[in-house]
Amino acid sequence: MFEKINSLLVFIDDLVWGIPLIVAILTVGIFLTIRLKGLQISKLGLALKYMVKNEDSGHGEVTSFAALCTALSATIGTGNIVGVATAIVAGGPGALFWMWVAALFGMATKYAEGVLAVHYRTVEENGHVLGGPFYYIEKGMGSKWKWLAKLFAFFGTMVGLFGIGTFTQVNGITSAVNNFFDPLNTWTVNLFGMDYSWTVVIAGAIVALCTGLVIIGGIKRIANVAQIIVPFMAVLYVLLGLTVLIANVTKIPEALGLIITSAFGAKAVAGGALGAMIVAMQKGIARGIFSNEAGLGSAPIAAAAAQTNEPVRQGLVSMTGTFLDTIIVCSITGLTIVISGSWNIGLNGVAVSSNAFSSALPFGGSLVPFILMVCLVFFAFTTILGWDYYSERCVEYLSKGSKKAVKVYRWLYILAVCIGPYMTVSAVWTIADIFNGLMAIPNIIALLALSGVVVKLTKDYFNRIK
Repeated sequence: MFEKINSLLVFIDDLVWGIPLIVAILTVGIFLTIRLKGLQISKLGLALKYMVKNEDSGHGEVTSFAALCTALSATIGTGNIVGVATAIVAGGPGALFWMWVAALFGMATKYAEGVLAVHYRTVEENGHVLGGPFYYIEKGMGSKWKWLAKLFAFFGTMVGLFGIGTFTQVNGITSAVNNFFDPLNTWTVNLFGMDYSWTVVIAGAIVALCTGLVIIGGIKRIANVAQIIVPFMAVLYVLLGLTVLIANVTKIPEALGLIITSAFGAKAVAGGALGAMIVAMQKGIARGIFSNEAGLGSAPIAAAAAQTNEPVRQGLVSMTGTFLDTIIVCSITGLTIVISGSWNIGLNGVAVSSNAFSSALPFGGSLVPFILMVCLVFFAFTTILGWDYYSERCVEYLSKGSKKAVKVYRWLYILAVCIGPYMTVSAVWTIADIFNGLMAIPNIIALLALSGVVVKLTKDYFNRIK
């Protein structure tokens, strides 16, 4: 039964994440890069400056930095640790190269999303803000496209409930805790006809409880938690990764060479180069988008809540999220995995990353796996919080502001977190991939249709600040 379900999910996943969607997402990023004249490169320094400097005044619910942290809380998660490992195991080291490509053009995409989110958002009299693709589709493209806005909101709800927000994150948390505290499954309990380690059960219950305590407080409580956890854990993880790269600096050129050759199938057997390249591209781009969410339309939901009067300024801040998430954090994970060779020894999931860091560092013992476990747990937990906010706003749009509908959804979300640890890993990631792809389709249509608005607002802003 489970094998048939998994086979069906894989078939749907391959259909959704086929070459057409990959080409479409890359094309949108390339198109926006050309129209914006490589803004993601030329204005990166300014964007990083704006990232740490909030506006003195502006309408919104949270500061610009808090909005970025909320967006990062949803992106810096298991995708950076487990997702990168999954992509490299399935697509080879070349998958990391295609993650970089997706991120480079994805920065232009993320910029455009942030600009449109603030430009078309609604601010109520009580200060409540609602914005995102559903509003820039409806307001920017016209009421006749409202069906597309509703389609995006529906897929956004499903991604949060069954994809990125719940199953993958809590599954990653419990797997990491189990691998550290009870790798041999010595202490087990039978649930749903299967044996699970007590560490999985206990960790899952704690995550569900903490999730409920935070999300009931809404965007401000989520943002407050994200502002504390995200910067601290990101810095800790980057420091750990830099230690690995410094300790293995002589192996970096060889690793980069392997990544590039693998990306284009150069090491595949005769006749299999194109197939190897397509697999590396598919896995790399899919995991890259899963990690940084450029093109999905999720981050602009958080960007819309920022206290700002300048759509372009917030677009630049949003753009830094993709840079930090993929170019920095995912690269550290990917290089460590390639340098250590742990991608090709029969391991899966978090075990790949754990083995990579442990074997690549000069000091062994249980300290490194413990630090990695802590990072993954907190990254994944903040992703759960961030995606609850995203999907709640989608529910709010679909229900025309019904508070009852949002409350019911919150409890369903907590329930999904509760059952997440007991989902099979392969099914979890496949479901997430499917909804990711479906969610991206309405958003990239809107980005193409409204690219002229983004270009006009960008020109006006930079002419003013000159």
